[in-house]
Amino acid sequence: MIRIANGQGFWGDWLEAPVRLIEQGPIDYLTLDYLAEVTMSILQKQRQADPSLGYARDFPPLIARIAKPMRDRNIRVIANAGGVNPIACAQAVRKLAPDLKIAIVLGDDVLTRIDEFVSKGYPLANLDTGTPISTIRDRILSANAYTGAFPLAEALATGAHIVLVGRAADPALTLGPLIHEFHWAETDWDKLAAGSVAGHMIECSTQTTGGNCQVDWQNIPDLANIGYPIVEAESDGTFVVTKHPGTGGRVHSDIVKEQLLYELGDPKNFIAPDCTADFTTIHLEDVAPDRVRVSGICGRERPANLKLSISYANGWKSIGTLVYSWPQALEKAKVADRIVRTRLKDLHFDEIHTEFFGVNACHGPVAPPVDPPEVQLRIGVRSSDRKAVERFTRELIPLVLSGPPGATGYGDGRPPVREIVAYWPALVPREEIKSSIEVLG
Repeated sequence: MIRIANGQGFWGDWLEAPVRLIEQGPIDYLTLDYLAEVTMSILQKQRQADPSLGYARDFPPLIARIAKPMRDRNIRVIANAGGVNPIACAQAVRKLAPDLKIAIVLGDDVLTRIDEFVSKGYPLANLDTGTPISTIRDRILSANAYTGAFPLAEALATGAHIVLVGRAADPALTLGPLIHEFHWAETDWDKLAAGSVAGHMIECSTQTTGGNCQVDWQNIPDLANIGYPIVEAESDGTFVVTKHPGTGGRVHSDIVKEQLLYELGDPKNFIAPDCTADFTTIHLEDVAPDRVRVSGICGRERPANLKLSISYANGWKSIGTLVYSWPQALEKAKVADRIVRTRLKDLHFDEIHTEFFGVNACHGPVAPPVDPPEVQLRIGVRSSDRKAVERFTRELIPLVLSGPPGATGYGDGRPPVREIVAYWPALVPREEIKSSIEVLG
C-alpha cells in the first residue's frame, strides 16, 4: 500500500496544506496541482515579459520549507508547477534546495508547433463550436497538450525527489506514482482507470474532505484546520480516500460523490490520456469515520487523440462596482445602471452585463423579490475596441456625486482595463506528442 496526498488544488490554494500533510502523518507521495486552463496563458505572458518566469512562483519557496522532511522521510513530490517553463522552475528550486534531485518532464508545450499541425492536416477546430483555428491563429498565447502518467512514472524511476511537469492531465499526478510503484502496464485498463479516478477524487484538494460541500456543511468540523486528502492505494486498483487523523473536515461517500461529479461529462466515458474510465462502475463504501473505500472501477483503451489547451487574446474587459444603501437600495442601483448604459449607447461593446449583488447575482431572474439593506451594483463590459472599454471606466465613479444618493464602495476609483484570455480546446493525434525527461542534481 502507498499513500498519495494532494496539497494544492489550484494556484492560490492554502500554502500551509503541503507542510501540514508532511508534518501531521505518514505519506509517500505529495502531489501539487497548480494549473487551470487560463493559468497557462497567464504564465506564458509572464514568460514573454521575463524568460526566467512562466511557472508557479509559490512552488520553489514551498519546497525550501519541506526539503528536509522530504529527504528524511523519503517523501517524493509530483507537481505541475512548471507551467510553461518547467526548466526555469526546476532551476529556481535547486537554488533554494540544492540537495534535491529533480526530474523534469518536457513535451507538452506545443505553442511553436501550431502551424506544423495545421500543415499536416490536423484541423485543431474548437471542440465545442467546430470553428476553424484560422479564426484565432494570430491571437494564440499558449498551447499545451494534456499529457499522461507514464512519463511521470518514467521520471520517478530516475530516483528524483521531485517530478516537475507542465500541463499534465490533473489525474496523471496521482496515477504516475501508482504506475511506478505497482508496475502497471499500458493495457491494464481497469487499474489505470482506478488510478485516474483516484487522481480525480483528490485533484481539487479539500473538495473531497468537506470543503465547498453541500452535504450538511454547517456541521462539518473545524474547517479552519481542514485536512487535505490522502489516497491509500493497493496494487489491485482499490483504494481508500482519507485524511490525517485529528484534522478538520470530513471524508464521507456523500462528499466524495460531489467531487466525482466535478467537471464530469459522460459518466461512462471519462476520457484521460492513459485510459477511459467508466464512472458508473465505481463502488463507494464508508468503512470507518473519514475513510471511504473505492473499488470495482472498470476502464477501456486510451483515446487516439490528446486534448490541447489553447488560449488566445479575445478583446478587452473591465468590471466596476458601486454599493447603494437602504432605503430603495435596489432602485438606486438600477437607476445608476441605466445612466451608465445611456452614456455608452453610441459605443461598440460585445456585451454589457449587470448584476445586483445581494439580489440576483447568483440566481438571476428566479431570485425572489427583496428589499435588501444594501446592494452592490456590478457592471462588466467587454469589447474588441479597447477605447470603448476605457470610456466605460470613466463613467461609473462620477455617479458617486451625480447619480442616486448613498453611493459608496467604489474602492480605488476607476476600474482597470484587462485583456480577455479565451480558451480553445482542440485535438491532436497522440503520436505527435513526445515526452522527454531531463534531470537536475
